[in-house]
Amino acid sequence: MGFIKYASDVTAPITVAFAYADDPLSIPNWMVGAAGITRCGDPERGIGAKYEIGYRLGPWRPILHCEVAEHRQDAVLGYTLTGPFTARLTLRFDPLGRGRSVLTSELDFPASKGFAAALRERPRAALLRRALRRSESRLRRAIEEFHGTDLVGRLA
Repeated sequence: MGFIKYASDVTAPITVAFAYADDPLSIPNWMVGAAGITRCGDPERGIGAKYEIGYRLGPWRPILHCEVAEHRQDAVLGYTLTGPFTARLTLRFDPLGRGRSVLTSELDFPASKGFAAALRERPRAALLRRALRRSESRLRRAIEEFHGTDLVGRLA
């Protein structure tokens, strides 16, 4: 199993940061490669909510199935992603004080199997590490814009 984790300070209170991330329509704004999202059934939010995310990887346009597997108000959002690949994306929100919070992004993914798995694993892990880092950075900026502060926390 592969595991990648990034953390960053967000210039917004936890309630604001979580509210933005909890809105499924915001996912294409911050998730690298996401082109659009469609809700699939009930509930709309919370544990058990299901979505289809149109993904853009060069000329390839796969569909990712996304299900909210963990939802603790103002604390944790956990997504199970399935499709051309399987992964578990977890967003954690912790208070930092003075209207700031810490956003921790974690990605669990199964290791490659079969012949030449070791040769595939290193570039795949590097690609996922880069995608998670960019997604986390885009989410942080989007939350700060949503809150009305710029990247260094001054009022916009």
